Amino acid sequence: MPEIADEPRKILVIDDDTELCDLVSEYLGHEGFDVEAVHRGPDGVERALSGAHHLAILDVMLPGCDGIEALRRIRAAGCRLPILMLTARGADAVDRIVGLEVGADDYLPKPFNPRELVARIRAVLRRTAPASPTLPGPKSELLRVGLVTLDSGARTAHCAGVEIVLTAAEFDLLAALLRHAGHVVTRDELTRAALGRGISAYDRSIDMHLSNVRRKLGSEGIRIKTIRSVGYLYALPQPIPGKAHGETARIG
Repeated sequence: MPEIADEPRKILVIDDDTELCDLVSEYLGHEGFDVEAVHRGPDGVERALSGAHHLAILDVMLPGCDGIEALRRIRAAGCRLPILMLTARGADAVDRIVGLEVGADDYLPKPFNPRELVARIRAVLRRTAPASPTLPGPKSELLRVGLVTLDSGARTAHCAGVEIVLTAAEFDLLAALLRHAGHVVTRDELTRAALGRGISAYDRSIDMHLSNVRRKLGSEGIRIKTIRSVGYLYALPQPIPGKAHGETARIG
């Protein structure tokens, strides 16, 4: 992902509605973003994999290949570019669920308020922006619980020494759970930590992201416990005499 400290944040819009692309490009341009728009699924995949953008806005309905397939190809290539899916308001919720399962960071139904779009974009970019070497900021954290280790500075995650590829939302979600390992974290707290917004009625985004994290952690995923009507808990490993298991260390 390109550096963003001294240059406009680059947004890729993948949507076959050229009028909408023009409106979004104009609005985001006024907000200080540099926008590129493409109108076909395969073109969107190619540009997303170029490493030239900080975030992509991806429509579900696209020619060439639909948004879900485009997203699947992007994630299969190991690309961690944050992706916001656009779905039609009132459309089958399956599109939203599948998009989150495949690796979308969040979704926004059409038609949307441009201010809401900007708020979502800024929330993601704040979480994923690299630390500036010239500006002071929070120290990096090395979160280590059982076999799972997260480095918040490098935004890398490992399980049993093997790197696991997480989307931006999945990384922040797991980090929030590890920071509070052994304690319940509410769904609203997790939504704010991972998506930068409050939870809304019938919003199952966090549950889908948690399902993805569980799957990617393999056998360690069973440590993520659902606390009905409250939230989630990352269970600490059983202690072995003379050996420390759950720890959270700060480095940097």
